[in-house]
Amino acid sequence: MTELLLYTSQQSQLTDIIILVLFVGLLLFAVVLVFWQRRKGKELAYELEQLGKLQKNNIEFDFVLKTMRLSTWHIDAKTREIVFDNDYRDKSDTFVPAMGKELVAAMPDQDRERVTRVIEELCQGVREEGHEEYQIRLPHTKKTYWSESYAIVAERDVDGMPKRVVGTSMRIDDRKNLEQELVNARNRAEESDRLKTAFIANMSHEIRTPLNAIIGFTSVLPDVQDPDERQQLLDLVHENTQKLLVIIDDVVNISKIEAGQEEMVMSNFELNLILQEQADRFMKETKPGVGFDVQFACEQQPITTDLNRLIEVVKHLLSNAVKFTNEGKITLGYDAPADGRIRIWVKDTGIGIAKENQERVFERFFKVDEFVPGAGLGLSICRTMAYSLGGSVTVKSKPGEGSTFFFEFPIQ
Repeated sequence: MTELLLYTSQQSQLTDIIILVLFVGLLLFAVVLVFWQRRKGKELAYELEQLGKLQKNNIEFDFVLKTMRLSTWHIDAKTREIVFDNDYRDKSDTFVPAMGKELVAAMPDQDRERVTRVIEELCQGVREEGHEEYQIRLPHTKKTYWSESYAIVAERDVDGMPKRVVGTSMRIDDRKNLEQELVNARNRAEESDRLKTAFIANMSHEIRTPLNAIIGFTSVLPDVQDPDERQQLLDLVHENTQKLLVIIDDVVNISKIEAGQEEMVMSNFELNLILQEQADRFMKETKPGVGFDVQFACEQQPITTDLNRLIEVVKHLLSNAVKFTNEGKITLGYDAPADGRIRIWVKDTGIGIAKENQERVFERFFKVDEFVPGAGLGLSICRTMAYSLGGSVTVKSKPGEGSTFFFEFPIQ
């Protein structure tokens, strides 16, 4: 009985020990579990925080791309395949972005060769980064838009060879237009400076010539007693005064037109009468032995245009013909109207104009013969006034055979 009680007591103590051990084990497990959960909780909180930052960065990244109107892309260095990841370039009815291999295929030949070479050098590891500006053709049209791209090697294999090239592209039409405007402005400034120098050089010479004659002849007039000789000197003074007046009128006319001060006044009048008046005037100024004729397509031809500008153009064309025609004939005429336009022409048998100078004669201060008096403004004024009427002035000429100037304009 005593042994039984002792055994039972031992069993009870063993059970208590087991329970105590289990309790302590569960307690330690619970403590470890709490610490593990806290650690995992911190890790989870950190990951959530990083995810939030990543989402924020992505939003900011997209915002930057949208603001700068950029596209992002990457190139597989092995296949040379171009894949666009994002594209926030400005899209409109005139802009269809090229993707993939179309990007290079849509470039003009001169750009395609250069850009392809840069891509190859990036993919082969010859260069680390690239920057190019190029044009892209719009599908089914001849129009193009300008693009600018930056690229860099982003990933390499174990051998150090490029695996992936990443880059960005953006449209730069506005910048290119601005650059072209700046170039045009610079060219205009240089042309203006050139014209100013030419103006001073030509005007100083052309004005001085008749002025010298006027001053010289008037200075000797008091000493001349013979009436015929005095009249001859007065005629020379008058002739040089008229030359000086023509030069000044030309300068004033072209200045008014360029400054926009010469208003266009449309009126209806009989063309034949106006042309005949100019013919009668210049017929008296032709050199001895030079004939003058008119050839009008119609007996009467009423038109509506700016009378003053028309007279100015015809006057300069006739003056030019009289100046360079020493023999033969000068003819003033016009063709029958067609499609609401009419063409007046002045034909002469003068010295003619070489082919390389036939367009240059319309430039300011250009003179085929430097020994012939004149400022070189007449034909420039003709073309400027013709353009203001919606017309044109052209020339057909052959050296030694004469010239024909055509003045075409709408007659409403």
